[in-house]
Amino acid sequence: MFFVMGAAADGLIPTPQLLEELSQFFRLLSEPARLQLLCLLKTGPQDVASLIGSTGFSQSHISRQLSQLQRAGLVRCEREGTRLIYTADEPLVDDLCVLVMGRLRERLEQQLEHLQAA
Repeated sequence: MFFVMGAAADGLIPTPQLLEELSQFFRLLSEPARLQLLCLLKTGPQDVASLIGSTGFSQSHISRQLSQLQRAGLVRCEREGTRLIYTADEPLVDDLCVLVMGRLRERLEQQLEHLQAA
């Protein structure tokens, strides 16, 4: 069971186990390099050499980040000859980014309004 009855708006609050899973997921997305790789892979499948060229990251750094993203189910990998081709096709990350960017935009607009009113 992932939720227990409680005082949250919908009457359910996450269990400690679910909170730990959520925390691990957000930690995964909190690394700028992983976010950058996800953004690049959303433009289309790429191999590690292409990602090195786009980011300037080392091969070992990219491989480490891709491995974590793959374990989380956010990136998939297919072999094409001798190359490994990575693809990001999980819409959840896009949805979260749109949600967070919208919230950040709202906050910045509110701050601008306060500054202009002062």
